[in-house]
Amino acid sequence: MKNTDTNANSSETPTRNTRIGFVGVGRMGANMARHLHDLNYPISAIYDVNADSAAAVANELGAKSCARLAELTELSDVIFTVVTNDAAMETIYFGADDNLLTGAHGRTFVNCATLSPAIQQKVAMAASAAGADTIEACMASSISHARSGQLYLMIGTEREVFEKNHQLLEDLSLNLRHIGAVGKAAEIKALVNMVMNINTAGLAEGLGLAAALGHDLEMVCEVFSQTGANSRVLETDAADMIAREHDCWFSSEHAAKDSGIAADLAAGVNLHLPMNDAARAQYDRMVALGLGGYDKSGIAELTFPGRAGSLK
Repeated sequence: MKNTDTNANSSETPTRNTRIGFVGVGRMGANMARHLHDLNYPISAIYDVNADSAAAVANELGAKSCARLAELTELSDVIFTVVTNDAAMETIYFGADDNLLTGAHGRTFVNCATLSPAIQQKVAMAASAAGADTIEACMASSISHARSGQLYLMIGTEREVFEKNHQLLEDLSLNLRHIGAVGKAAEIKALVNMVMNINTAGLAEGLGLAAALGHDLEMVCEVFSQTGANSRVLETDAADMIAREHDCWFSSEHAAKDSGIAADLAAGVNLHLPMNDAARAQYDRMVALGLGGYDKSGIAELTFPGRAGSLK
């Protein structure tokens, strides 16, 4: 749908001629860029704190590897950011010597990381003051979905900005949901990851106890799948927990961070969430043990008997 909004901050409706920049080209960001490149969007500029990673992806996609964030803004019409946490967002948008908001008038920023609602709103306000639009596009998908354009995206922005950028967002996603204003999608994403982390921790405890009791774990998983113990994480994580295969799709360090975001939201409305607190404590323990780079399935290392992190 073509936007008819006359707001001075509004950029043009994205087309296949729209210059796309990416800040953060880890596994998710790089594969999103590759997918858009496959669809003939011009990937114009790449920035990453790891300059070698930025140069490699830029070379692959025919983009400019930028040493400065302001240069990436200059070379792009739409800028996707996929960074690790709130502190990284502060740096890329509010760095004293270099930031994305320099010369940002008419640009659109699409922020994809799981972050606090507060930083999303702070960035949106600053971008608006600079004459730019902001979209939070919270992702509930994995690396393979990023590469194939099958992300599930939860969008936080004004309705007219969502409609103007709908085709671009749709080109990245299998399912697309407009949640509300900036900050609201971050709230929902925090809830998604909170419940996922609780379910993952619960499954690790169930399988760990089953192992300690001497049960056949394949049988246990089959029983779980046919009863109230069934869950999505049973499908995605059980085999990895049993086999101790924790190649990272969603890191335990990120799980700890996201459970912390949910805890902060709960504290803000005077709610006590003991299950979230317990799951967060387990993931914090993984980080303390040096296991934060493991996939979230690695929480089984704390619950299976005889494993490094299990209590003696």
